[in-house]
Amino acid sequence: MNPTVAAVTERIEKRSAASRKDYLARMAKARKQGPHRGALSCGNLAHGFAACGKDDKQELRSLTKANIGIVTAYNDMLSAHQPYHDYPDKIKQAIREVGSVAQVAGGVPAMCDGVTQGQPGMDLSLLSRDVIAMASAVSLSHNMFDGGLMLGICDKIVPGLLISALSFGHLPFIFVPAGPMPSGIPNSEKARIRELYAEGKVGKAELLDAESASYHTAGTCTFYGTANSNQLVVELMGLHLPGASFVNPGNDLREALTRAAAQHVTRITDLGSDYRPISEIVTAKTLVNGIVGLLATGGSTNHTMHLVAIAKAAGYDINWSDFEALSDVTPMLTRVYPNGQADINYFQRAGGMAFLTRELRDAGLLHNDVETVVGHGLDLYTKKPELGEDGKLNWVEINKESLDEDVLRPVSNPFSDHGGLKVLSGNLGRAVIKTSSLPEQAEPITAPAVVFTDQNDLDAAFNAGDLNKDCVVVVKYQGPKAIGMPELHKLTPPLGVLQKRGYKVALVTDGRMSGASGKVPAAIHVTPEAVDGGLIAKVKDGDMVKLDFLTGELELLVDSNELEQREPEKIDLTDSHFGMGRELFGNLRASFSGAEQGASVLFKDDKEHGE
Repeated sequence: MNPTVAAVTERIEKRSAASRKDYLARMAKARKQGPHRGALSCGNLAHGFAACGKDDKQELRSLTKANIGIVTAYNDMLSAHQPYHDYPDKIKQAIREVGSVAQVAGGVPAMCDGVTQGQPGMDLSLLSRDVIAMASAVSLSHNMFDGGLMLGICDKIVPGLLISALSFGHLPFIFVPAGPMPSGIPNSEKARIRELYAEGKVGKAELLDAESASYHTAGTCTFYGTANSNQLVVELMGLHLPGASFVNPGNDLREALTRAAAQHVTRITDLGSDYRPISEIVTAKTLVNGIVGLLATGGSTNHTMHLVAIAKAAGYDINWSDFEALSDVTPMLTRVYPNGQADINYFQRAGGMAFLTRELRDAGLLHNDVETVVGHGLDLYTKKPELGEDGKLNWVEINKESLDEDVLRPVSNPFSDHGGLKVLSGNLGRAVIKTSSLPEQAEPITAPAVVFTDQNDLDAAFNAGDLNKDCVVVVKYQGPKAIGMPELHKLTPPLGVLQKRGYKVALVTDGRMSGASGKVPAAIHVTPEAVDGGLIAKVKDGDMVKLDFLTGELELLVDSNELEQREPEKIDLTDSHFGMGRELFGNLRASFSGAEQGASVLFKDDKEHGE
């Protein structure tokens, strides 16, 4: 093992010893109750299978055949989840063929950040992760199930489903993806049209045409944002069937993988001989594997919060210093938009997950002594799934070389010798910055602040020419407790235009930018946030701000005595707390933990990090 990877893993285990022990004790207690239908009264059980067919009822009465709970995030507005519309029927049939039963345990909400971007609904996006976890827990609470299949893909949905699955950690779960849509127009062309629109050089019709040619059919968006980062991380954690992440919807291989996942989960329940509960799969080693894979591919910065919350659900405490230490020794092996021009389909064709997993494992950057849903170790995850001439699903060896080194490279020839994630610290607090997307000529910046408390106000300043200068744009009161920590991608096109005009610009915010963080240096997730006593609340127009992603400094260059006397800017957030359902989430919003503690309402942890 790489010594840093081993050391980070060891310190996570040591830091988490007590909480992990408590978690495993709870899971052991839950297992002792046996197949849960056996604990139900006759009336309970009759309700639980009342709608089943005669054969399924008989199987469930016997208590010897597995009943698999399906939790689905299907809706047909969200392109990534539209393919799930007929998955429950296909899964039930596949499971019935091996003598077991499946039921839809419940559905969870699935919002699309692409639709809500820059809109009031985006204020509910991060909250939806914990709502999904709670809704999924309700779905699984009927004591009817021996295992689960989780149908979810996008931003907050997979983390929410995974958190809930870990609460039922005595059961096995397999996550079932649906795959990315085929490639649309090049990402460089989409970005060009967006910037032209920001400058007023093309109209809304041209912009909509370009966006529609990019997001054009069913399937996951093809850029490497949080949705595709979810798939990569979950596969590296051993919770997908090997190679399942990036097979397009609707083809025979996709169908075969879904069928295989459905049947396989019945074999790893406590009723069989190969019991593989998720509590034994998600360990410090698999969490580190997920982080390393994320860093090696320039994945979504949302996972600096999601993986923290996921880890807490499994009894582990991880922090941003762990991410940074791993980033320092993890080579960058991919260039997928926004870290390059290729999309996720190009990554798949170049060698995909099998190539990536093999390279990282053989370089000692992934733990191989881990459990997965298919067995011990990562051997099968270094092979790719394909259908033989007989139509059967097999896993086969892959090429030794990448098929496209502009997209996917070996450890011996990386795009960069580090993972492109940096932690920034200073009097403004702690933040993360995704350096993997920055142009090679990018430099640290010290410049006057231009301060906003609403992302929508930046457009007016841009159009008025007020931003035609070197500046650090500070967007505050965007944190979890303030308004739910929305993503701020509406800022990207105008800031990109300023950068192209030759100005040195950067962004500092207690909000999010997520998987699509791009070429403008962005210190995001600033914590403590403005409403929680963070110094960012005191930043004024013209204050000098230093953002140095080489040294890790994030400083407000104002005399400390002046700052002590300065009052935080006070703003009225009422308009962000009402409308589009936001008024229903006030109590949850107030309960958010800080960004480095997972930005969660489920797990409270106020201690400082940064070892």
